[in-house]
Amino acid sequence: MRSTTPIGIDGYGAYLPCYRLPTTEVARVWHGGGSGPNREKAVASVDEDTTTMAVECARIAANMAGINGNLGAIFVGSESKVYAVKPTSTIVAQALGCHNLLAADFEFACKAGTEAMQVISGLVGSGMIEYGMAIAVDTAQGRPGDDLEFTAASGAAAYVLGRSGRNSLARITGSVSYVSDTGDFWRRQGQKYPRHLSRFTGEPAYFHHVEAAVKNLLSEFNLKPSDFQYAVFHQPNPRFPVEAATRLGFSMKQIETGLLNPMIGNTYSASSPLGLAAVLDVAKPGDKILLASFGSGAGSDAFIIEAEESLPGKRKHGIPVRELIDNYVRIDYAMYSKYRDTLHR
Repeated sequence: MRSTTPIGIDGYGAYLPCYRLPTTEVARVWHGGGSGPNREKAVASVDEDTTTMAVECARIAANMAGINGNLGAIFVGSESKVYAVKPTSTIVAQALGCHNLLAADFEFACKAGTEAMQVISGLVGSGMIEYGMAIAVDTAQGRPGDDLEFTAASGAAAYVLGRSGRNSLARITGSVSYVSDTGDFWRRQGQKYPRHLSRFTGEPAYFHHVEAAVKNLLSEFNLKPSDFQYAVFHQPNPRFPVEAATRLGFSMKQIETGLLNPMIGNTYSASSPLGLAAVLDVAKPGDKILLASFGSGAGSDAFIIEAEESLPGKRKHGIPVRELIDNYVRIDYAMYSKYRDTLHR
């Protein structure tokens, strides 16, 4: 997908709740011991939800962009909205003091945030808006005792996109999307927890869509894995992104900076956008970054992103992802159950 107007990233913001649940706690309660695929996961507190986290990261992104509320659109991607009928995007807009804009919530499982980035890019590229904000946020929950409970986590990331120029800290030079009807993971209306078909989550879902999108991107823009300094993949667990990277020809060195799952779990819509933020926290001007999301149901977005000269100065106005990861308080399964409302009187 090529745009006649280069799209710039003018600001980004990340947010992680401070609470961490060790996966040994999940294993202790449900399996009598052991651990999960990741060490621990980020858990939203009792007074945190997708709306509060979206506002937190949105304020950081807007401040870094220096746009003073001049947004033409705010789109929030999430599968764990606070309201079934009432948008999160309008609450974020109110918090930022923005009213004359487009606002909507997006849903595409774990790629809802990058889907929002694609649409913002189109609106900016067409000239309909000057700046837009895409937010990826989730407070994911797995059914108690289910495999998903080891990794389902909470987090948020926001990106302000505009026309590439002197205000941009990075630019999006190309993107592609790939989708199919694959029944790997779903939650029906009114159901509290999602369900999954384990045999479909790997090969026909995650790997097929991520690899197809990345291969199409590399082919369309005549690039190869060695042309990138960094690569970020959606991280449902610690193994899948490493295996996908290896299959596609990327090295561990290219993906390790954005590989956050072992420390915070799967933040769903925020998974790959948070990984991108971690890379932008350390990237140098001229570095080329591959971003590949995945959403169950199923689909993948893949982007080419290049760091600009203003990145080192602008990122000083944000909070580094690694700093958010290191600021933690460990909790046990009882507190986790209280915070995530899994206990009912």
